[in-house]
Parts: sequence; C-alpha cells; structure tokens
Amino acid sequence: QVQLVESGGGLVQAGDSLRLSCAASGRTFTSYGMGWFRRAPGKEREFVAGINGIGRSTYYADSVKGRFTISRDNAKNTVYLQMNSLNSEDTAVYYCAANYLGAGRAEYAYDYWGQGTQVTVSS
Repeated sequence: QVQLVESGGGLVQAGDSLRLSCAASGRTFTSYGMGWFRRAPGKEREFVAGINGIGRSTYYADSVKGRFTISRDNAKNTVYLQMNSLNSEDTAVYYCAANYLGAGRAEYAYDYWGQGTQVTVSS
C-alpha cells in the first residue's frame, strides 16, 4: 500500500511558476514509476508528466513540454513537478500517481493516487 500526498498548489498569475510536491509512504519508492495528471474544469483527467523509478527517464504531454519538469528525490520519497510559464489552461486539480514496476501515460496503469491539489492561474 502506498499513500500519496500532494502539496504546493495555489493561485498564481499567468507567467508565474509553481512547484508541486508529492510525498509517498512506504519503503519501496524506487519500485514505482510516478506520474502527474490533471483535471481541468469540465474536462477529463489527462496525463501531464511521468518519471521512472530511478529518475533517469522522463516524459511529458505535448501541452507542457518545455515548461514543466518532473523530478524525484528517492531519499525523501518525493516527486516534484516544477511548472513554469503557467497560463490559464493549466488551471486544474493536479494528481500524483504511482505505477508499480512500470511507467506510462495511461491512467489505468497507475495503482495509487493522491487526493489532488488545486492550481489556479489567473490571466
């Protein structure tokens, strides 16, 4: 069982930066690929960024590539999402998810989810 707790969301202006954190419980954090997803108002949840267990492979949705960076600190059981050049289309609830021994962009591949943290970008 893995518990995930996101933090770092908030209200920012367009062009600002924000860093989300996701703290994971458990002693096998490196066994999990980690992902960030988001759900904008009135839309389905979508993949944002992913990282493999040892942090050497990262991948992004086209909409955030070049602006967002996913990273992880396995010593702290934490994954981060650095978000730069935010715009109103980034407004959403952001979710952290864990994928046991795997990675990927599909929601069904992830085994555990956090409760989400709200990010609101005002224009």
